[in-house]
Amino acid sequence: MATQYLNIEDVPEELHDKVHQSLAFKTGSFIWKVKFNTPLKPSTVNNTNMYLTNEAGALVKTNIRYDIENNLIEVAPLEPFAEGVSYHLNITTKVRSKGGQHLKKPVIITFKL
Repeated sequence: MATQYLNIEDVPEELHDKVHQSLAFKTGSFIWKVKFNTPLKPSTVNNTNMYLTNEAGALVKTNIRYDIENNLIEVAPLEPFAEGVSYHLNITTKVRSKGGQHLKKPVIITFKL
């Protein structure tokens, strides 16, 4: 059985029961999968409205893909994460549902390899 690979350092309190990991093997890469409970407006799912930063606040280059059928966003780094560095997955209120609704507040999840 794989041990936890990411150390999730900070999650908004209301999301503690929703943020988890399932890993079968360790690599220097990790794809975040963010599931929404309502269909999203695809044009709002982009690397301006949802992005990764390192502990210095620098943007991490990513590929963002929206799976319309499953209301799932995949955020994949274009290079491996560095060990011992904290990263932040940022989801802004600019990500909107097809009906125009948005998150009540931005979500930031902090993690480290």
